[in-house]
Amino acid sequence: MSAISSVLLHLCNSGGHVVAAKTLYGGSHALLTHFLQQKCNITTTFVDIADLEEVENAMIEGKTSVLYFESISNPTLIVANIPELSKIAHAKGVKVVVDNTFTPMILSPAKLGADVVVHSISKYMSGEADIIAGAICGPAEIVDQMRDPHQGPLMVLGPTMNPKLAFEISGRIPHLSMRMKKHCKRAMKFVTKIKELDPNLVVLYPGLEEHPQHSLLKSISNKDYGFGGVFCVDMKTEERANLLMDKLQNSSRFGFMGVSLGYYETLMTCSSSSTNSMLDDKEKERAGISPGLIRFSVGYVGTFRAEMEPIHESILRNVILGFVRQPQTFGFNLSCEN
Repeated sequence: MSAISSVLLHLCNSGGHVVAAKTLYGGSHALLTHFLQQKCNITTTFVDIADLEEVENAMIEGKTSVLYFESISNPTLIVANIPELSKIAHAKGVKVVVDNTFTPMILSPAKLGADVVVHSISKYMSGEADIIAGAICGPAEIVDQMRDPHQGPLMVLGPTMNPKLAFEISGRIPHLSMRMKKHCKRAMKFVTKIKELDPNLVVLYPGLEEHPQHSLLKSISNKDYGFGGVFCVDMKTEERANLLMDKLQNSSRFGFMGVSLGYYETLMTCSSSSTNSMLDDKEKERAGISPGLIRFSVGYVGTFRAEMEPIHESILRNVILGFVRQPQTFGFNLSCEN
């Protein structure tokens, strides 16, 4: 959040205007709707980032400073058309700021037209859920201004990373590529099998051909990385979501309930009551966040068979069939061990 707030405070002046995706990490949404508006007189118009015409119409000439969105939205997994959005923004003199936390290695927003890219290092880059840090990536002109020792926001606000922590992170970056491939590969396998269990179950994942931006992501992503390590299952209600997560964690020993992502173990959370709990009901509805939407951040430890079997049992027997049937063995083909 320090990275995001520092960038926005640097690029926007009092009385300025931001156009932002209506679906964002809850902390980013709170920054835009409350802190920046109430404390800094910076207003925000929220848009459907997949609707290019709506995005363009929301920009106010001479006032809009920033177009802000996530490469893949948290938690609804809408893929942003970074090249086209950048063209629209730049034609109006607007800077493009992209949060690429969900897709390091998969997408390269700067190459696709973004002016500034931010990351939560706490997630995939760290890989071990034990670090709190962020990154700002941009052209030297912007970064040097932000680091100005007299009045730059990084000096004034003080979000300076501990050197020892920075050194530790530098040792994890070299194997980020390998880890991302494993996250993405496992996520695709999970989603494919879950859809086989119940084709009517609402599963959100850009790797599915039915996903509205499946082709877009294929066209703008870097080769060999897949479609991301996060997918969502919509259980419709918070009660059903919590029942499934409780079963998976405490009975099946599949994953952990936790609000982070990018960990080597699988993490799951009901976004409406956790990462996006700061949104009111109308804001959640507008953002497409169902009360029962479970976000799974897929880990890569253990074999695929060992990880998939508890999902198979929990979803099929305990949720879809209404917690009625007795334990039994369900046969289905698990062709991959890893």
